[in-house]
Amino acid sequence: MANETWSDAERAAMKAHADEQKKAAKRKGAAGKKDDTADVLAAIEKMSPKDKAIGERLHALITEAAPDLAPRTWYGMPAYALDGKVVVHFQEAGKFKTRYLTLGFSDRANLDDGAMWPTSYAIDELTEEAEHRVRELVRRAVS
Repeated sequence: MANETWSDAERAAMKAHADEQKKAAKRKGAAGKKDDTADVLAAIEKMSPKDKAIGERLHALITEAAPDLAPRTWYGMPAYALDGKVVVHFQEAGKFKTRYLTLGFSDRANLDDGAMWPTSYAIDELTEEAEHRVRELVRRAVS
């Protein structure tokens, strides 16, 4: 009987996360800090053309706005961590068959605003205004 609990995309995300954990365990104790930027760029490269263009720009905006965040993958998605903990990530539309790319923030992000605030944002197009908002959110997330 086929596994009906998890979709193919969810199983692939869990496998990607397990692979990331194995790579991280192998790196522990290794001399120097491994730069996972190549893994992030490879994940972006696999995206659809539209999401790839947005992803490349998001990568540039995030690394510019918060140079202390370390690029890495998280469940196969491009992510950016502080002290080993993911703060911001983005998910291509095709990963879970949604109609837009999503920019998300973890509970480590300093975005608190009263009793309720957004932690993810749909991005269908990166306009100048949207780019400004991304920079602002990322800077605030790590402040």
